[in-house]
Amino acid sequence: MANDVEKKENVTTEKKGFLPWLNEGRLETLIAIFLGVTAVLTAWATWIGSLHGGNQATNYTTSNNISAEGNSMWNEASQQYMQDLMVWNSIVDYMTEVEIAEMEGNQEKADLINEKIQTLIYDSCSDEFADAIEWALNQEEWASPFDKEGYMDSYYAEAQAVLDEAEEYLAQGQEDNSNGDRFGLVQVIYSLVLFLLGIIGIFKNLPNRKIVFLVSVLFLIAGMIYMFTIPLPQGFSL
Repeated sequence: MANDVEKKENVTTEKKGFLPWLNEGRLETLIAIFLGVTAVLTAWATWIGSLHGGNQATNYTTSNNISAEGNSMWNEASQQYMQDLMVWNSIVDYMTEVEIAEMEGNQEKADLINEKIQTLIYDSCSDEFADAIEWALNQEEWASPFDKEGYMDSYYAEAQAVLDEAEEYLAQGQEDNSNGDRFGLVQVIYSLVLFLLGIIGIFKNLPNRKIVFLVSVLFLIAGMIYMFTIPLPQGFSL
């Protein structure tokens, strides 16, 4: 009789205790379910993190290749600028000779030198450079074609566009790297959840097991919320 009373008191205490609806059988079932869910989420985070890592490597490689191309184009533009500068210096020398010939009254010589100038412009100058030269010659004060607004930038415009594209790939690669690291943190959180769910069995006291279970669930929810804030890899598709 005394034992029956004691059992009834224990049952009553358990019902009034911490989460009375969560008995041992239900707890074991929930632990199994959450272990499976956490394992699946861990595999998902690992896969998405590896995709970010692959995108990072691809974007870094693409950025390096495009940067090399852009630097090559920049060097070619610099060489073109030096060549045009030499042509302009030759034109200035010819123009000085024209002025001297005209001062000496030798118009025939001046006309010949002017023909050399026109031939030099026709043979050695691009349309843009020829237009810049014409602009310079039409100024009231002495001016260089390289003084024309925006003309110097035109040498490097294509190269700069390519380098800007390389920067975009680099920025995307850095973003992939950051997102990959964030998914790595998600994996750490899920690993902690798996650890907590795995050690619940060593606690003999049911309320303690419930507490550890709830802590693991809180970590799992926090990890899921954090994971859903991380962008998926670029071009991702199931």
